[in-house]
Amino acid sequence: MKSLKILIPVHVFFPRHFYGTETYTLELAKQFMAQGHRPVVLTTTPFGEPGSGKEYEQYEFDQVPVYSIDLNMKPHNRFKHTYYRKDLYALQKKIIAGISPDIAHVTHLINHSSSLLEVLRDLKIPTVATLTDFFGICFNNKLEGYDGTLCRGPNRNSTNCLACYFRTVGIRNPNRLIAAIAGKNDFLLRFAVAILFYVTQIPGFQKNSMAGHVLDVTSRLRVLRYLYGVYNKMVAPTDFLRDAYAENRFFPDRLKKINFGINLKMVADFSKPKIKNHAHVRFGYIGQIARHKGVDLLIKAYAGIKNNNKSLVIYGPFDQDHKYMEELKRLARGVDRVEFRGTFAQQELGKRLSEMDFLVIPSRWYENSPLVLLYALATRTPVIVTDVKGLSEFVTHDVNGYTFKKDNVDHLKKIMQDILDAPEKISRLSEKATYTKDVSDHAGEILELYNSILPK
Repeated sequence: MKSLKILIPVHVFFPRHFYGTETYTLELAKQFMAQGHRPVVLTTTPFGEPGSGKEYEQYEFDQVPVYSIDLNMKPHNRFKHTYYRKDLYALQKKIIAGISPDIAHVTHLINHSSSLLEVLRDLKIPTVATLTDFFGICFNNKLEGYDGTLCRGPNRNSTNCLACYFRTVGIRNPNRLIAAIAGKNDFLLRFAVAILFYVTQIPGFQKNSMAGHVLDVTSRLRVLRYLYGVYNKMVAPTDFLRDAYAENRFFPDRLKKINFGINLKMVADFSKPKIKNHAHVRFGYIGQIARHKGVDLLIKAYAGIKNNNKSLVIYGPFDQDHKYMEELKRLARGVDRVEFRGTFAQQELGKRLSEMDFLVIPSRWYENSPLVLLYALATRTPVIVTDVKGLSEFVTHDVNGYTFKKDNVDHLKKIMQDILDAPEKISRLSEKATYTKDVSDHAGEILELYNSILPK
């Protein structure tokens, strides 16, 4: 294959942002560079973060060229802008035409919005996506419904999305009544949304500002499904994510499952099975400090264990959600050996995991093959995860870890208690905890995919 210039759009990027999708994007770009290709990352500075004061800036991170659009210069002012922004089209086209890529590989559309796909279509650039969450289907990206239950996607008129919008986003104007109902009763919310949807279809009401809210939400799936047609191929790293997009009619014939790879070299020194020769059990969490990640469930379960031979360390940013962080600190107050340690450099991941007997991932949402789970398995660190399919696909209960019922503190507590009562089982689980797919293998599969769609 000839040397390719590969545009990789991602919502945010290093050095300020360093979670799963950003890490995946960086590792992929570095693999491409190692094979003689020329990746260029296109990202954004989100509104509210310190920006350059220019429409966009250029910089390098780890030798990867980066273009970053400063959204402080183009703030959005309506819900539709979360998924489609015609006002970004001209700037996106100017930057991408200047880069002149052979192919584009989108790893996240948030912030760029689907106008980016219009640009790639109009510039006739072959385009691939890695679907790193449920953005195309769901505006909160997590397939989490307005009532806290897990969702499979929009219903016939997207009225379930409308209910979710009023519950999770709300509206300040023009209707305080709906906003009040949204916070009180699920049945009333569903009823009010159904009435509202049909009322706003009546001629004469369609120019009402409330109708604008309704149209923005209920048009989302149609707009995104249409523009996802720009993708020649879409990579799904799990069965569940592939099936979710297929069930919502996002071009099933273009979906291809390819598991993520990880940087095995980075954790090679920590890949030996754990030999458990002491009673003390070390639980850990690594990731975002956000409610959908379920860190509060972990602290509550840990606090209820009747055994003092334990410790819990939580790695994650203190400033991501100040209110939630304060809640976690209140829950941990008076509980023995709970530490909040902030973040650490990516290169330290193997060491941090090796210091744990179990990594716990107590997410409230479906997840999508989080890289920290794969790294834990690669370092022979058993895991405890919520029994949602984006996690349980990689975990066999009582073989390389455990699964517990979503949002169920008592079930998580029982699993942790059983481990403390019989810590010798950690060695057996550690023997079976493994993940062997390297990021270079993943990059090779991606390049084969490119080759299948590029002009011969």
